Amino acid sequence: MADPVADTLSLSGLGGDAGSRTLADRAFAALHEAILVGRLEPGRRLPIEELATALDMSPMPVREALRRLDAVGLVEHVPHRGARVTRLSVADVVEIYEARLSLEPLAVRHATVRLNSEDGARARAAFEALTRVARRTTVRTWPAHTDFHFALYRAARSRWLMRLILPLWQSAERYRIATWPKGRLDIRQAEHEAILEAVLARKADTAATLMHRHLATTANELAARLGEGDLFPLEHDQLDQR
Repeated sequence: MADPVADTLSLSGLGGDAGSRTLADRAFAALHEAILVGRLEPGRRLPIEELATALDMSPMPVREALRRLDAVGLVEHVPHRGARVTRLSVADVVEIYEARLSLEPLAVRHATVRLNSEDGARARAAFEALTRVARRTTVRTWPAHTDFHFALYRAARSRWLMRLILPLWQSAERYRIATWPKGRLDIRQAEHEAILEAVLARKADTAATLMHRHLATTANELAARLGEGDLFPLEHDQLDQR
Protein backbone atom coordinates (compact mmCIF):
# COMPACT_ATOMS: atom_id res chain seq x y z
CA MET A 1 0.00 0.00 0.00
CA ALA A 2 1.28 3.46 -0.86
CA ASP A 3 2.26 5.74 1.99
CA PRO A 4 -0.22 8.51 2.80
CA VAL A 5 0.39 11.64 0.76
CA ALA A 6 0.96 13.55 3.99
CA ASP A 7 4.09 11.45 4.62
CA THR A 8 5.68 12.59 1.35
CA LEU A 9 4.91 16.30 1.28
CA SER A 10 6.02 19.29 3.26
CA LEU A 11 6.05 23.04 2.81
CA SER A 12 9.31 23.22 4.73
CA GLY A 13 12.48 23.85 2.80
CA LEU A 14 10.84 25.86 0.03
CA GLY A 15 13.28 28.71 0.37
CA GLY A 16 13.34 32.04 2.09
CA ASP A 17 10.78 33.62 -0.21
CA ALA A 18 8.04 31.11 0.64
CA GLY A 19 6.10 33.78 2.51
CA SER A 20 5.87 35.94 -0.61
CA ARG A 21 4.54 33.14 -2.81
CA THR A 22 0.87 32.54 -3.50
CA LEU A 23 -0.59 29.36 -2.08
CA ALA A 24 -0.76 27.92 -5.60
CA ASP A 25 2.96 28.68 -6.03
CA ARG A 26 3.76 26.97 -2.76
CA ALA A 27 1.65 23.92 -3.62
CA PHE A 28 3.27 23.73 -7.05
CA ALA A 29 6.77 23.92 -5.54
CA ALA A 30 6.08 21.19 -2.97
CA LEU A 31 4.46 18.82 -5.48
CA HIS A 32 7.01 19.58 -8.19
CA GLU A 33 9.93 18.71 -5.91
CA ALA A 34 8.24 15.57 -4.56
CA ILE A 35 7.64 14.29 -8.11
CA LEU A 36 11.12 15.09 -9.40
CA VAL A 37 12.93 13.38 -6.52
CA GLY A 38 10.56 10.40 -6.51
CA ARG A 39 8.75 10.90 -3.20
CA LEU A 40 5.58 10.91 -5.28
CA GLU A 41 6.31 7.98 -7.55
CA PRO A 42 5.14 7.47 -11.17
CA GLY A 43 1.49 6.44 -11.34
CA ARG A 44 0.72 7.71 -7.83
CA ARG A 45 -2.83 9.08 -7.52
CA LEU A 46 -3.09 12.68 -6.34
CA PRO A 47 -6.43 13.21 -4.58
CA ILE A 48 -6.98 16.95 -4.25
CA GLU A 49 -8.54 16.83 -0.78
CA GLU A 50 -5.74 14.64 0.55
CA LEU A 51 -3.09 16.90 -0.94
CA ALA A 52 -4.79 19.97 0.49
CA THR A 53 -4.78 18.41 3.96
CA ALA A 54 -1.12 17.43 3.63
CA LEU A 55 -0.17 20.94 2.53
CA ASP A 56 -2.45 22.65 5.06
CA MET A 57 -4.36 24.70 2.51
CA SER A 58 -7.69 24.71 0.72
CA PRO A 59 -8.30 22.58 -2.41
CA MET A 60 -8.35 25.58 -4.79
CA PRO A 61 -4.59 26.33 -4.87
CA VAL A 62 -3.85 22.60 -5.04
CA ARG A 63 -6.14 22.27 -8.07
CA GLU A 64 -4.30 25.16 -9.74
CA ALA A 65 -0.92 23.58 -8.92
CA LEU A 66 -2.04 20.30 -10.51
CA ARG A 67 -3.10 22.16 -13.68
CA ARG A 68 0.37 23.71 -13.88
CA LEU A 69 2.06 20.35 -13.32
CA ASP A 70 -0.11 18.88 -16.07
CA ALA A 71 1.06 21.66 -18.40
CA VAL A 72 4.73 20.71 -17.87
CA GLY A 73 4.03 16.97 -18.25
CA LEU A 74 4.60 15.81 -14.67
CA VAL A 75 0.93 15.11 -13.88
CA GLU A 76 -1.80 13.61 -16.05
CA HIS A 77 -5.56 13.62 -15.57
CA VAL A 78 -7.33 10.28 -15.97
CA PRO A 79 -11.06 10.44 -16.80
CA HIS A 80 -13.22 9.54 -13.79
CA ARG A 81 -10.13 8.91 -11.63
CA GLY A 82 -8.55 12.32 -11.17
CA ALA A 83 -4.90 13.31 -11.30
CA ARG A 84 -1.87 11.06 -11.01
CA VAL A 85 1.87 11.40 -11.44
CA THR A 86 2.74 10.74 -15.07
CA ARG A 87 4.02 7.21 -15.58
CA LEU A 88 7.47 6.53 -16.99
CA SER A 89 7.52 5.15 -20.51
CA VAL A 90 9.89 4.72 -23.42
CA ALA A 91 7.44 6.57 -25.67
CA ASP A 92 7.68 9.56 -23.34
CA VAL A 93 11.48 9.41 -23.39
CA VAL A 94 11.39 9.48 -27.20
CA GLU A 95 9.20 12.59 -27.25
CA ILE A 96 11.23 14.39 -24.59
CA TYR A 97 14.56 13.71 -26.26
CA GLU A 98 13.37 14.42 -29.80
CA ALA A 99 12.63 17.93 -28.59
CA ARG A 100 15.80 18.22 -26.50
CA LEU A 101 17.95 17.08 -29.42
CA SER A 102 16.63 20.01 -31.42
CA LEU A 103 16.71 22.70 -28.74
CA GLU A 104 19.80 22.14 -26.62
CA PRO A 105 22.35 21.86 -29.44
CA LEU A 106 20.82 25.07 -30.79
CA ALA A 107 21.27 26.73 -27.39
CA VAL A 108 24.97 25.89 -27.18
CA ARG A 109 25.41 26.96 -30.80
CA HIS A 110 24.02 30.39 -29.89
CA ALA A 111 26.09 30.42 -26.71
CA THR A 112 29.31 30.16 -28.70
CA VAL A 113 28.44 33.45 -30.38
CA ARG A 114 26.82 35.35 -27.52
CA LEU A 115 28.65 34.43 -24.33
CA ASN A 116 30.82 36.98 -22.55
CA SER A 117 33.62 36.58 -20.06
CA GLU A 118 31.21 36.41 -17.11
CA ASP A 119 29.24 33.65 -18.83
CA GLY A 120 32.42 31.71 -19.44
CA ALA A 121 33.57 32.05 -15.85
CA ARG A 122 30.15 30.98 -14.60
CA ALA A 123 30.11 27.90 -16.83
CA ARG A 124 33.66 26.95 -15.80
CA ALA A 125 32.76 27.31 -12.11
CA ALA A 126 29.62 25.20 -12.61
CA PHE A 127 31.67 22.47 -14.30
CA GLU A 128 34.16 22.45 -11.42
CA ALA A 129 31.33 22.29 -8.88
CA LEU A 130 29.83 19.33 -10.74
CA THR A 131 33.21 17.59 -10.84
CA ARG A 132 33.39 17.76 -7.03
CA VAL A 133 30.07 15.91 -6.56
CA ALA A 134 29.89 13.72 -9.68
CA ARG A 135 31.60 10.60 -8.35
CA ARG A 136 28.64 9.51 -6.24
CA THR A 137 25.03 10.62 -6.23
CA THR A 138 24.10 12.88 -3.32
CA VAL A 139 21.46 15.56 -2.80
CA ARG A 140 23.89 17.99 -4.48
CA THR A 141 24.70 15.96 -7.59
CA TRP A 142 21.65 16.51 -9.79
CA PRO A 143 21.31 20.24 -8.95
CA ALA A 144 25.00 20.68 -9.85
CA HIS A 145 24.35 18.86 -13.14
CA THR A 146 21.46 21.21 -13.88
CA ASP A 147 23.53 24.27 -12.97
CA PHE A 148 26.26 23.27 -15.42
CA HIS A 149 23.98 22.72 -18.41
CA PHE A 150 21.97 25.86 -17.78
CA ALA A 151 25.09 27.97 -17.37
CA LEU A 152 25.66 27.16 -21.05
CA TYR A 153 22.03 27.53 -22.14
CA ARG A 154 21.59 30.91 -20.46
CA ALA A 155 24.61 32.18 -22.35
CA ALA A 156 22.52 31.80 -25.51
CA ARG A 157 20.43 34.74 -24.29
CA SER A 158 17.19 33.36 -25.66
CA ARG A 159 14.10 33.61 -23.49
CA TRP A 160 12.15 31.24 -25.71
CA LEU A 161 14.83 28.56 -25.70
CA MET A 162 14.89 28.68 -21.90
CA ARG A 163 11.10 28.48 -21.70
CA LEU A 164 11.07 25.43 -23.97
CA ILE A 165 14.10 23.64 -22.55
CA LEU A 166 13.22 23.90 -18.85
CA PRO A 167 10.09 21.66 -18.71
CA LEU A 168 11.74 19.11 -20.98
CA TRP A 169 14.80 19.10 -18.75
CA GLN A 170 12.68 18.59 -15.64
CA SER A 171 10.84 15.64 -17.15
CA ALA A 172 14.11 14.08 -18.29
CA GLU A 173 15.65 14.61 -14.85
CA ARG A 174 12.81 12.64 -13.30
CA TYR A 175 13.71 9.68 -15.50
CA ARG A 176 17.37 9.92 -14.55
CA ILE A 177 16.62 10.06 -10.83
CA ALA A 178 14.08 7.22 -11.02
CA THR A 179 16.13 4.84 -13.16
CA TRP A 180 19.66 5.71 -12.10
CA PRO A 181 19.45 6.51 -8.37
CA LYS A 182 23.06 5.62 -7.61
CA GLY A 183 24.52 6.46 -10.99
CA ARG A 184 27.88 8.20 -11.21
CA LEU A 185 28.11 11.30 -13.36
CA ASP A 186 31.90 11.39 -13.34
CA ILE A 187 31.94 8.94 -16.25
CA ARG A 188 30.17 11.65 -18.30
CA GLN A 189 32.42 14.50 -17.18
CA ALA A 190 34.70 14.13 -20.19
CA GLU A 191 31.68 14.81 -22.40
CA HIS A 192 30.68 17.83 -20.30
CA GLU A 193 34.21 19.20 -20.46
CA ALA A 194 34.41 18.76 -24.23
CA ILE A 195 31.13 20.65 -24.69
CA LEU A 196 32.32 23.42 -22.36
CA GLU A 197 35.66 23.79 -24.15
CA ALA A 198 33.95 23.92 -27.55
CA VAL A 199 31.63 26.68 -26.34
CA LEU A 200 34.48 28.67 -24.79
CA ALA A 201 36.51 28.26 -28.00
CA ARG A 202 33.47 29.47 -29.98
CA LYS A 203 33.36 26.32 -32.12
CA ALA A 204 29.67 26.31 -32.88
CA ASP A 205 29.45 23.14 -34.98
CA THR A 206 31.59 21.18 -32.53
CA ALA A 207 29.57 22.33 -29.51
CA ALA A 208 26.25 21.48 -31.18
CA THR A 209 27.43 18.05 -32.36
CA LEU A 210 28.90 17.16 -28.97
CA MET A 211 25.71 18.21 -27.19
CA HIS A 212 23.58 16.17 -29.60
CA ARG A 213 25.78 13.11 -29.02
CA HIS A 214 25.69 13.65 -25.23
CA LEU A 215 21.90 13.81 -25.14
CA ALA A 216 21.41 10.87 -27.52
CA THR A 217 23.72 8.75 -25.35
CA THR A 218 21.69 9.64 -22.26
CA ALA A 219 18.40 8.82 -24.00
CA ASN A 220 19.74 5.45 -25.11
CA GLU A 221 20.93 4.69 -21.57
CA LEU A 222 17.51 5.56 -20.17
CA ALA A 223 15.83 3.32 -22.74
CA ALA A 224 18.15 0.46 -21.80
CA ARG A 225 17.17 0.83 -18.14
CA LEU A 226 13.53 0.67 -19.22
CA GLY A 227 14.19 -2.54 -21.17
CA GLU A 228 14.43 -1.11 -24.69
CA GLY A 229 17.15 -0.80 -27.32
CA ASP A 230 18.76 2.38 -28.60
CA LEU A 231 16.40 5.19 -29.51
CA PHE A 232 18.70 7.58 -31.37
CA PRO A 233 21.82 7.18 -33.51
CA LEU A 234 24.89 9.04 -32.31
CA GLU A 235 26.07 11.78 -34.61
CA HIS A 236 29.50 11.11 -36.13
CA ASP A 237 29.78 14.22 -38.24
CA GLN A 238 33.21 15.70 -38.76
CA LEU A 239 33.81 17.98 -35.80
CA ASP A 240 34.82 21.57 -36.37
CA GLN A 241 38.44 21.78 -35.25
CA ARG A 242 38.94 25.37 -36.27
